[in-house]
Amino acid sequence: MIAILRILIRRVALLVPLVLGIVLFVFLVMRFSDVDPASAFFQGANPTPEQLHRFREENGLLDPLPVRYVGFVGDLLHGDMGISALTRAPVVDQVTTALPLTVQLTFMGLGIAVVLALLGGVTAAIYRDRLPDQIIRVVSLTGVAAPGFWLALLMIQYLAVDLGWFPTSGYVNPADSFTGWLKTMTLPAFALSLPVAAQLTRIVRTSVVEELDKDYVRTAIGSGLPPRVVVGRNVLRNALINPLTVLGLRVGYLLGGAVVIETIFSLPGMGKLMIDAVKNGDPAVVQGVVLTTATGFVVVNLVIDILYLLVNPRLREAS
Repeated sequence: MIAILRILIRRVALLVPLVLGIVLFVFLVMRFSDVDPASAFFQGANPTPEQLHRFREENGLLDPLPVRYVGFVGDLLHGDMGISALTRAPVVDQVTTALPLTVQLTFMGLGIAVVLALLGGVTAAIYRDRLPDQIIRVVSLTGVAAPGFWLALLMIQYLAVDLGWFPTSGYVNPADSFTGWLKTMTLPAFALSLPVAAQLTRIVRTSVVEELDKDYVRTAIGSGLPPRVVVGRNVLRNALINPLTVLGLRVGYLLGGAVVIETIFSLPGMGKLMIDAVKNGDPAVVQGVVLTTATGFVVVNLVIDILYLLVNPRLREAS
């Protein structure tokens, strides 16, 4: 436990320069973009050059870049992401409103992907080179090749429009109706998760096959232990190391894919918020969404690293 805590403190300490680097990158990209914050703030109002100059002066847009970056970081530490040029509301309020839905969608999709990958990958490994394995391999290859937005459109057409099992769009808060929330989130979560599940299934299958071929498995089964016990207690735990590594990278895909999926299903999450901000020329909102998403990706990968340590004792000893 002490070793895990020491490693955790070390990982968290490494997050600080990483997050500052992300903030610097986003800051520079937004500052060198073609979008002028002053013009965006006065969009549709035909401001005079004097008004634009006064706005830039009051908001520090005429200061040198290093001074602006320090001020930007200071504002972020105080929870200030700026003001939306479109709504004149604090960006942090819009982000905190949209973020819970994206978190729900991402982790629901992640959970579906993990369950499907474990079921498919372990089954394919146990029945390797037989009919179940061949079927699962064909399905997983198809899932890898199928883009999420195409799956989303197919699901809307057949499951929502033709069969009427799910709504085509919209969102219901779980506090208002859990059943309604489940119906509105099921199709987006599956559309988001299936490509990831297909990739993870192939990796789980390969890892489990490698473990099943090791001597300790044959020894355990030969000593009389039921195969399901050996697979559940030993094989699966050792085989999860490689899939966990890939899972951390796939979280980024889920967060990025949520932008498209939320737009298709009209879900008021971070993805739709960013798309609307880009279309309406609202740089402060775009900046806030990108920063929040990137930081969330880093934090989730920290959690994956911790899980990686828990399932691999040799790494704890090496650390």
